[in-house]
Amino acid sequence: MSADRAFTFAGIGDEAGRSLAEQIEAHRQLGWSTIELRNVDGTPLAELSDTAFDEVAATLDRVGLRVVCVDSQIANWARPITGDFALDLIELDRLAKRCAALDTRYVRVMSYPNDGMDDVEWGAQVRLRLRMLAERAEAAGLVLLHENCAGWAGTDPYKARRLIEEVDSPALRLLFDIGNGVAYGYEAYEMLGPLLPWVEHVHVKDARKDGDEVVYTLPGEGICRVSDCVRMLLDAGYTGTWTMEPHLQVRPHEGRSDASPDGVTRFVEYGRAMERLVVGSQGVPC
Repeated sequence: MSADRAFTFAGIGDEAGRSLAEQIEAHRQLGWSTIELRNVDGTPLAELSDTAFDEVAATLDRVGLRVVCVDSQIANWARPITGDFALDLIELDRLAKRCAALDTRYVRVMSYPNDGMDDVEWGAQVRLRLRMLAERAEAAGLVLLHENCAGWAGTDPYKARRLIEEVDSPALRLLFDIGNGVAYGYEAYEMLGPLLPWVEHVHVKDARKDGDEVVYTLPGEGICRVSDCVRMLLDAGYTGTWTMEPHLQVRPHEGRSDASPDGVTRFVEYGRAMERLVVGSQGVPC
């Protein structure tokens, strides 16, 4: 397929397998030259030992696989607004050095789940923390990408816009995940429109509801209007990476962090489906 000539595709590597070797193999089979990193051998990138990280960086360089984004734990579903902010500052400082070694500038963040605060105080604390994080990121040459997931600005486009506008930093932009709305109770397509000017990175996933359960599907087989979202982004001039996050097996927020033995095969199947959907969406009006 000639898709790679017009589009940049990547996958969150640990959804193919725990080991870096499995993550590389999945991308090799797809013919992709970019990867998004989250965990290697079950360990978040920031928590790898220096020796382990150096090996990861050297291996990726050797095989010619470029890191397009690092998915941090900063402000994520496991770090509520009442948690220790020092953990996020330490992680960002550590990732700044590692991102430099990987020659990437994007770091995925969220905006802190609530923990007993009223909405006004919660939002004020989130904006304060993200402003401080963005200042550090800008000094380090990084861009924080806020994902529409867990946190104060995760499910409401107007809160996400307020976060961007009040932090007012080139080091804070948006990562839009097309498939998060089913789990978090909103329509992705409706959320995307007001946020288009600030979207610099995209995750592709799809899902449907089976009773109270969220069932993740191949892109285009769920209810997330993936094709419509892709067309909206293309019509708006989006030229960034399309990163797949299948969630067919690996869902860290649910404690499911290990792909099955056929993880690489399923990852490649998903990647082919994403290529077909994205390439097939170009030039079609919303």
